[in-house]
Amino acid sequence: TYLNIKYLLLISVILSVIIGAIGGLNQTSLRKLMAFSSINHLGWMLSSLMISESVWFIYFFFYSFLSFVLTFMFNIFKLFHLNQLFSWFVNSKILKFTLFMNFLSLGGLPPFLGFLPKWLVIQQLTLCNQYFLLLMMMMSTLITLFFYLRICYSAFMMNYFENNWIMKMNMISSNTNMYLIMTFFS
Repeated sequence: TYLNIKYLLLISVILSVIIGAIGGLNQTSLRKLMAFSSINHLGWMLSSLMISESVWFIYFFFYSFLSFVLTFMFNIFKLFHLNQLFSWFVNSKILKFTLFMNFLSLGGLPPFLGFLPKWLVIQQLTLCNQYFLLLMMMMSTLITLFFYLRICYSAFMMNYFENNWIMKMNMISSNTNMYLIMTFFS
């Protein structure tokens, strides 16, 4: 029965990381995005619980902290959908930067805080020779990082209000330059 429980736990880990990663791909609702992210992190926490309770506690602590910060910011600013993120923080670059760095940290991007618990789990799974499980978990993390990076890229690079202002300034300066050239040659 111990082997049956172990296989059931492995199947649960694999299904939760895959469902969490694929389910979050085309979400525009922040609640659904956080729910699928939680499903993905549940797989990581179950696998860390298979290794040791101390690794699980570290992972749970970091995940709880990052999730709390994000949900606290969503609650304060009454954010429910992704399009609100793009237009809300036009004036405050620091809040925008903080919010999206928390997204990337929750995804487990290496220089950020959320990478540390995933790195611990990766090291411990490698020591236990759980390569197939590790491969499935890392592939699902790449999918979650894809949609987190897509959100952050869209918010930083394709913000309509900021780009609209920049385009107007470029048009004004190019019209001024054209006027100066025309008056010089006439």
